[in-house]
Amino acid sequence: MKPFLKEVAEKLVATLGNNLQHSAIIFNNKRPVPYLQNHLAAVINKPFWSPSFFTIQEFFALSSKLKIADTFSQFFILYKKYNELIVLEGGTPIEPAKFYPIARIILSDFAQIDNDLVNAKNLFQQMEDFAEIDYQFDYLTEEQQEFLRGFWTSYSEGKQKNQQAQFIKMWHRMPQLYDGYRAALKEMGLTTMGHVYRQLAEDRAELPGFIDEFSRGKLIFVGFNALSRAEEVVFKRWQNEGKAVFYFDTDSYYLNDPMQEAGLFLRKNLQKTGLINALEGERSLIRANPKHVDVYKTQGQVAQAKILHTALKEDYPLLRSQDNAGKIALILADESLLLPILQTIPTHYTEAEQHYPVNINVTMGYPLASSSIFGLADLWLCVQSALVNETRETVSHKDVAAFLSHPLTGVSEKMRSKIQQVMLKEQLAEVPISRLQSQKGLIQLFFTKIKSSKDAAGALQDIFKWILEQQLADQTLRQTEADLFVATIKELNRLHDALSEYLPGLTKSKELSFVLSLIQKAVKGISVPLTGEPLQGIQVMGLLESRSLDFEKVYILGVNEGLLPQTSVSPSFIPDSIRRAYGLPVIENQDAISAYMFYRLLQRSEKVSLVYNAQADDTNTGEPTRFLRQLEYESGYTFNYLEHKQHISTEKRPLVTVKKDKKVMEVLNGYLNGTTALSASGLTTYINCPLQFFYRYVAKIEEPKEIVENLEANNIGSMLHYVLETFYNQLMTEDALITKERITAHRKEIPQLAVKAFAMVMYNNADYQVQLNGMQKVVMAIVEEYAGVILDYDEQEAPFEILALEKKDRTNFKFSVNGIEKSITLHGIIDRIDRKNGITRIVDYKTGNDILRYSNLVDVFDTNGSKQNKALVQTLFYTYVFEQANAVQFVEPNLYSTRNMRKEGTYFMEGRDKLKLSGEKLQGIKEEFITFVQAKLEELFDENIPFIPTQNEAGFMYSPYQTLCGV
Repeated sequence: MKPFLKEVAEKLVATLGNNLQHSAIIFNNKRPVPYLQNHLAAVINKPFWSPSFFTIQEFFALSSKLKIADTFSQFFILYKKYNELIVLEGGTPIEPAKFYPIARIILSDFAQIDNDLVNAKNLFQQMEDFAEIDYQFDYLTEEQQEFLRGFWTSYSEGKQKNQQAQFIKMWHRMPQLYDGYRAALKEMGLTTMGHVYRQLAEDRAELPGFIDEFSRGKLIFVGFNALSRAEEVVFKRWQNEGKAVFYFDTDSYYLNDPMQEAGLFLRKNLQKTGLINALEGERSLIRANPKHVDVYKTQGQVAQAKILHTALKEDYPLLRSQDNAGKIALILADESLLLPILQTIPTHYTEAEQHYPVNINVTMGYPLASSSIFGLADLWLCVQSALVNETRETVSHKDVAAFLSHPLTGVSEKMRSKIQQVMLKEQLAEVPISRLQSQKGLIQLFFTKIKSSKDAAGALQDIFKWILEQQLADQTLRQTEADLFVATIKELNRLHDALSEYLPGLTKSKELSFVLSLIQKAVKGISVPLTGEPLQGIQVMGLLESRSLDFEKVYILGVNEGLLPQTSVSPSFIPDSIRRAYGLPVIENQDAISAYMFYRLLQRSEKVSLVYNAQADDTNTGEPTRFLRQLEYESGYTFNYLEHKQHISTEKRPLVTVKKDKKVMEVLNGYLNGTTALSASGLTTYINCPLQFFYRYVAKIEEPKEIVENLEANNIGSMLHYVLETFYNQLMTEDALITKERITAHRKEIPQLAVKAFAMVMYNNADYQVQLNGMQKVVMAIVEEYAGVILDYDEQEAPFEILALEKKDRTNFKFSVNGIEKSITLHGIIDRIDRKNGITRIVDYKTGNDILRYSNLVDVFDTNGSKQNKALVQTLFYTYVFEQANAVQFVEPNLYSTRNMRKEGTYFMEGRDKLKLSGEKLQGIKEEFITFVQAKLEELFDENIPFIPTQNEAGFMYSPYQTLCGV
């Protein structure tokens, strides 16, 4: 079917002939230009002078002598005028950071007011006074006045009177702000696009003769749909003067049906405004060309791109011809799908054992926000914001690590390793910037603290220039990154100039924070076109870029309700009821525009595929667009529904086993010949999971050391042990007999001991001067509280005599493997050994959720069970080692579990029976314990029994070897 732009080309050549070269052809955007040029060349079929091509904004801008102000200039000029009005009212000027979000809304409202030729004074002035509506708005219809009454009724009563008052005050100053803002722009040789539209529509353009150079030809407007009121007035005037012609792309399917929102603006243009379509005759393309529409239902956002890998295969031969313009298009209703699509589409396809390249042209441009350049800029902004807002001279170690590993920084492996080792050794959770600035090159530049707002944009520019020059020297710079660097540096330069000109005195930290946020907003919106050929290969574009273009095969992705059409609207200070009263755009306008762009793509296409994400979440309903449901009901098309499912492997991961080969047995034999001793932790690790024992004690795979920012449970335990050891050591230097009075008197030292414990555990130096952050102070409070729990108990138990603290003992332990006797050394470090009433006690401190109750030792030693008790095994282990090493008996095991000891005491309980020395129960438990240990060791050193993982999932909960164990 003949493309719309080819129809336009044929008509232009037929009606204008040689005068075509004197004409101006105006589009909504630049995308259709090469297509129309191509069609003109095909129709004329000989060398010819080209007409001039413009976008509508480029063309209208020719009517003004003034320069269109950029976004920064508009904001700062508006900010200045707004504060001038507040000062005149006797108020306090607003800070730029607070005004910025307000300014964006005001500027958007001003632009709409100008585009739609609304009387700004009448719109803004004294809107709060409902009684004056009949006088000030007597020209409005009765229906329009009802809209106004409805709005103000909602503000007459309620709890938000203060907000209402502020809102109304702002409306009071709007007429003056509107006029003052325009005057200030003009004084500086600037204007806005909206004001250009208004001036031209009101026949007050500064250069009214700008269209005279096209007097021998025509002003040709192609593919327009929704027009602002200013465009309607200008277009109608030029049509009446015989200067303009219009080519509207229409279809009777929606044009002649008032219920079809897609035809809303075309009906208005043709029937109400009176514009004439140069393409005469009625077109019924949608109904005349029945289609099979493939509808793909996918699970997940990125999954929408995955279907292209297979769906496009049958369409690739269309690309083989030299002239394949308009063959295949990927239309993104959701533009965030750009990167997944670029990563999915293959660069080549194979047919009949021949490889053909696939050309891809991206109209939308590559966003800076998706590049590593933005990642580095965002990191720098985060670092500077932290330095400014928290008034500190340190940088988080995570930010330093992110910088060192960023691909653009070019930090050598040697330098990165050196800095990371220093941070790790000194546990620098916060790295002083003075130490970073002592480095040279980019590191020094990146971590230099910004002192004033005027330096911020320039500082980031310097970083990007340094990287750009370095990559040029190394010949590693890619074209896309070069374009992004240049575009970013230009944008930062504009911001720097605007700050220097309009707000040279920004120095406060709040203002600097605002400038940093302004930089982020400025660079986030940057995008650059990717290299490609608009008339070759697969065309990737958004809905807006597809206007006026036709393709044989169309894939529309992101056809979800809420995305097509968009349900979000730009924020505005003009309420919906007021917008309707004055004819300003409302949500229905947006729906109609989206519907027209969607139906247009169906008119001349041969194949249409729609893809939507059926996975519902906070941002997606999971439902396809209502346009699809409308087509099902009205069009008569055949719909082929396909559900794209990604393969999910349901196979269980293979059971990981490690056989005890020669190398493994060499390590295990080290335990048997006295080279290595078995600790309590080693035994409990084996009981918990034999495979984890292999990784830790045989393969000796250690967890990588990390900088500890938020302390973990084991750190708290280590600190508590240090505090209690030091506390009682200080008392023992005077007398080993500990009394309640001595404990009470010495408890004032606990806070200081906790700080020393922190320094010792974190920096291996008890005298290290620690600057605690908020979370670390919480940890200190926990350590002090835990120490208090134990000391409270000890005060009740006093007097008692401390025999040793952190005592290291070892003893030989005999067992047999397959009838052969073996011997192993058991060793332990016992937290505390004391004596009370002639009874020697083993005291083991625990800060976790260790419990005193257990069912029986069979369950405790069951590797695959869920009733293990690590604390019981370790405490009995220490008791046995101490008794054997010191030739004593009847030693009593005590567990000081800080979370449970206030309620349950310190004695283990089998069922309801406490293991106290007074009965024979404890001795029986000790003997049974030895039997179970012998059985476990026999299993451990039997070369025929491999290391296998536990079947108890809880055994992997906190394991660093989860992935290695097949979990």
